[in-house]
Amino acid sequence: MLLNTLPTATVPLPVAAPAPAIPPRPRSTIAQHPLLTLLTLGYLGVVGLITLGPQPGGAVFHYLADLAMRFVWVVAPESGFGYGDLEFTANVAMFLPVGVLFVLLFGPRQWWLAVLAGIALTMSIEAAQVFLPGRVSDPRDLLANGAGAVLGALVGVALTARR
Repeated sequence: MLLNTLPTATVPLPVAAPAPAIPPRPRSTIAQHPLLTLLTLGYLGVVGLITLGPQPGGAVFHYLADLAMRFVWVVAPESGFGYGDLEFTANVAMFLPVGVLFVLLFGPRQWWLAVLAGIALTMSIEAAQVFLPGRVSDPRDLLANGAGAVLGALVGVALTARR
């Protein structure tokens, strides 16, 4: 009977493993780069105006297009480069910054997300153009804009590569 009278405090308590520490939640990219976010949104607004607004035209647009064509014809007169090629090249050039900016926002490891976002953006634009008077949805624009987003993502990855 004396054995049962031992205090219970002398019985070893089971040892539990400490709970793992919860790592701090990283801040969002938008919070880390507010100026880059504003620049990206501003550029996307310009792309929206160009692609969804009234068809670009006017004296300045025609002057710049003619200037670009004359330059190409002087540099490579036998190239056969025409206004359709100029439009395709301009579409690639317009979406190149989209790819770069998305890689800078999402990070170089998320380059594929920048490409997907650029392609989703151009698909949305082309789908919206179907319903806009004076605008024409063109599959070549999908190809050119998508190529621009891919090239821009590659440039963005190259810019952020650690040396």
